[in-house]
Amino acid sequence: MKLSIQVLAEELMEAEKNKRPIAPISERFADMSVSDAYHIQLEIMKQKLADGRVVIGKKVGLTSTAMQQMLGVNEPDYGHLFDDMRVGNGGTIQVSDLLFPRVEAEIGFILGEDLVGPKVTYMDVLLATKYVVPTLEIIDSRIADWKIRLVDTVADNGSSAKVVVGDRQSTIEGLDLRSIGMVLYKNDELVATGSGAAALGHPAHAIAWLANKLHEFGIQLKAGELILPGALSAAQNVTHGDSIVANFGPLGSVSVSFE
Repeated sequence: MKLSIQVLAEELMEAEKNKRPIAPISERFADMSVSDAYHIQLEIMKQKLADGRVVIGKKVGLTSTAMQQMLGVNEPDYGHLFDDMRVGNGGTIQVSDLLFPRVEAEIGFILGEDLVGPKVTYMDVLLATKYVVPTLEIIDSRIADWKIRLVDTVADNGSSAKVVVGDRQSTIEGLDLRSIGMVLYKNDELVATGSGAAALGHPAHAIAWLANKLHEFGIQLKAGELILPGALSAAQNVTHGDSIVANFGPLGSVSVSFE
């Protein structure tokens, strides 16, 4: 079978639309490169923009050593966040709109300035940050049963689906984001804890990596965008009736329910 960027992009868009997952791309195209996978993601982005959707930010995934080892990679991946993915704090998500949803808690960054690779540093990110917000990313896979390798999740927009943004906006002056703690509750039960250091040692390192990676594709991080630097703990499965709350201490909290 010959690899076709266009055909695989259409497969993934149909899977998202019709809620019918596809077989792992990595199993069908063993020689597929990560660059091929990013071009599939970018083709999907192009189609969604043509349909009237708006990019509101980007996300970094696979920032933990454990996840990188699981997929046999040595760097993160990224995806795009669109306007119809955003859910209000305390809002509700329909499980029927997703396939295999999981939730991750992250420290979201709102940029006050553009970040353009290829030489963006951790300090550049801090200087460009307008404020940070507590966020929940709902990840999902259009690949059947989460049987993914790196090329699968890259092509599938970093397995992203929804993002919930908390109300509190905190400037980073005087904050050590590495030591900011997070506790995650599912149905009032503590299910995960973490800290900012889980995202490549500091969330700003993850965002610097992203700005430099995007340069390879002629893309930049823009002022006003929401950037998710990676999860602070393992993803949690969610289903109908679940409620999720993540508390980030001085950064505030964020919540969502599933129906």
